[in-house]
Amino acid sequence: MQVRDYGSAGPAVVLLHGGPGAPGYLAPVGRALADRFRVVEPFARRSDGGTLSVAGHVADLDVLVRGRWRERRPALVGHSWGAMLALAYAAAHPRRVGALVLVGCGTFDPASRRALKAAREARLTADLRRRLQRLEAEVDDPDRRLAAIGRLMLPVDSYDLATTDLELGPCDARGHHETWDDMLRLQAEGVYPAAFAAIAAPVLMLHGAADPHPGRLIRSSLAPYLPQLAYHELERCGHYPWLERAAGEEFFAVLRRWLELAIRRRA
Repeated sequence: MQVRDYGSAGPAVVLLHGGPGAPGYLAPVGRALADRFRVVEPFARRSDGGTLSVAGHVADLDVLVRGRWRERRPALVGHSWGAMLALAYAAAHPRRVGALVLVGCGTFDPASRRALKAAREARLTADLRRRLQRLEAEVDDPDRRLAAIGRLMLPVDSYDLATTDLELGPCDARGHHETWDDMLRLQAEGVYPAAFAAIAAPVLMLHGAADPHPGRLIRSSLAPYLPQLAYHELERCGHYPWLERAAGEEFFAVLRRWLELAIRRRA
């Protein structure tokens, strides 16, 4: 995996990007945390090396964690799909994780996915619908098409952006579909979220009140398995809190404070 590092001292934090298959855009978070934390931002394995799965991503993350920290337990900060991966990893390796932060966490049940789809549909303008439909004909490369969809959907998923620069890296459309299909399979088989009962680390959900991902529904689906789950909702905030004009400062203040307290308690 490609890995980017931020900061040279402090508690260890691993940033996990979403998509799946959409790396790079957590760079602003890494830079903002570098003053107090030693941050690692891995890019997920691409699909050109074989079929991708949730178990494969968990195994890759474990190689990174064991290679970097033999004794220490890093905090995992995951966004969207990355939050789901953080939970999957902590369930498989509960003794190797110090704390979890789930930012704009993805969905774990059909009800939450229906609510997400309905919220997005309600926000789509006629012009944006046409632009999304034209992508199939206008952009032949599926990786570039996935990136284009992400850029078009950014305002739909947001409240009031201070910037539209996602800093998105090269996308992996095949990896996106393979990974998400495997996650849906595991949910249908009852593996997730039930497996999260093995997680001992403190867990915080940071969720924008205007995120079409239904934060409170997602919290309700996780709460039976994570009694330690804390929830903080950010007003005037969508799916990417660090890009939001009104919520960015609060997001980083809550994230830093909670990480420092959680890591200290687990040290």
